[in-house]
Amino acid sequence: MRGGKVLVCVFVIHLLFLVIQGSASIAENDEARMTNDKSSQNDQMPKDERSAPYGGNPSGLIVAIRGGPTFYHTGDTDLFSDMALVSRFNKIDIMLVCIGDHFTMGPARAAEAVKLVAPRTVIPMHYGTFPALTGTPEEFDRELKERKVKAKLRVMKIGETIALGAS
Repeated sequence: MRGGKVLVCVFVIHLLFLVIQGSASIAENDEARMTNDKSSQNDQMPKDERSAPYGGNPSGLIVAIRGGPTFYHTGDTDLFSDMALVSRFNKIDIMLVCIGDHFTMGPARAAEAVKLVAPRTVIPMHYGTFPALTGTPEEFDRELKERKVKAKLRVMKIGETIALGAS
């Protein structure tokens, strides 16, 4: 039902707003539950060589759609040990993990993150958009295999959409 998907999206956006505004670390309604984690990243964004204004609270998001999948968006982060707690409290169906290796995790550290979280499917993100982001899906795939990670790797094309079925 197309309208239902739009409705879920609106609820998720509302929950996301609550979490980002700092008014909730867990936000919930009839359609979805959203939890944020404390990511490990520098929250300073340089405006020029002499300044570093505050960039907000670094965090990832865990979104559980009622009757649907639970996914974990790591945000722009590095590997941190608390990622192991994500799977203790959530069965993650889809994990979106950055692999660019500049500002965020590279393929090796991203593979370690996936090993900690143990999702069913992993989708790499934040790579290949400009020269500083050198991590590749192929390198990420090698790192996953080296660690014997069981998650299915799903590399998306620019502009591609995928249907997220029930968990």
